[in-house]
Amino acid sequence: MQYRRFGKTELNMPVLTFGAMRSMITWNTKVPDAITAETEDKLYFLLKTALNHGINHLETAHGYGSSEYELGRILPRFNRKDLIIQTKVSPEDDPQKFVEKVMLSLDHLQLDYLDLLAIHGINDYKSLWQSCRKNGCLKAARELQKNGIIGHIGFSGHGPADVILEAVNFEEYGGFDYINLHWYYIFDINRPVIERAKEKDLGVYIISPTDKGGRLWNPSEIMIKSCTPMSPMMFNDCYCLLQDGVTGIGIGASIPEHFDEHVKSVALLDKPETRKVIDDIDLQLRLKMKQATGYERPDAEWRTFPSWLDTPNNINISFIMWLFRLHQGWGLTDYARDRYGKLGSGSRWVQGSNGSTVDTNNITAFCKKIDYDPDLLASMLQEAHRLLS
Repeated sequence: MQYRRFGKTELNMPVLTFGAMRSMITWNTKVPDAITAETEDKLYFLLKTALNHGINHLETAHGYGSSEYELGRILPRFNRKDLIIQTKVSPEDDPQKFVEKVMLSLDHLQLDYLDLLAIHGINDYKSLWQSCRKNGCLKAARELQKNGIIGHIGFSGHGPADVILEAVNFEEYGGFDYINLHWYYIFDINRPVIERAKEKDLGVYIISPTDKGGRLWNPSEIMIKSCTPMSPMMFNDCYCLLQDGVTGIGIGASIPEHFDEHVKSVALLDKPETRKVIDDIDLQLRLKMKQATGYERPDAEWRTFPSWLDTPNNINISFIMWLFRLHQGWGLTDYARDRYGKLGSGSRWVQGSNGSTVDTNNITAFCKKIDYDPDLLASMLQEAHRLLS
């Protein structure tokens, strides 16, 4: 295993993290009785396998169903000093409620302290306000830190880059120490966040590179052929870990074998030929995308369109066009359908509406403002909705 300095935290972190969301039994936090001796042993062996690989960073979240309960049953069987443990807790209007959730997480985990606490999901300006306002959740987390309950404080960001950058740049109460970020080969929009985080010496961990990075555990034929001699998963791992400013990536394992391919990727990082292989694969994928869409990248037009808050019927045009092109150029159809299906749910993780209401009439005035052909945009959004909904 390789280890890297985690920004200003000065922690020596493995480049792979064991993310415990996918190993949980249920999303229902009211059913700890579902945890049996058999499920305990399964999770124990999974964490032991991670440690045998040198993966000593474990992360979960208050909102991950039974995950904290399950971990709390097995963590006493390990030497606490061998583990770097993080949980994530979503912000609240009332910082005291946030503190109560943190303390409940500690109780579930059967821990006296956390090495890392992330404010979970600074995805919009409301959650940014909840976290960074005067005497907000960040201030409350710093008080817990003063009391020896928290080691370092960060946040996870799944929303627009402008919101995430404001959190990265926030300095009151000491600002943040690190960030868990969505960024990977298929989604490059958050690169400025990594660059700014590096300037401010924040540690950067990439969230869910295998699943949110394109469901690479079940890749398309186009991805498989284009990524040869690597697998798509190994290509994405190396691409992320070779990015300057990135400390590591999360691995959502539910069986021991889920670590294997990622560990193989780590072994490639120091090989001189790896960067050339990555560049060659990138070229192949860009060619495929350009042949299918006219653009080298699926997110090429992301900044052409304004925020979903400023579009007709709050249609998230940038997000939809990105998904549509992932389908067209790289065959990531299952992934695109899964993400498209979350539009319109009111989620802060997948924001805005789908394209079901679009027609040329209701976007003509909007298209004039951005100098875009309304007939072309309407037809693409309608086709995307037909294919992905």
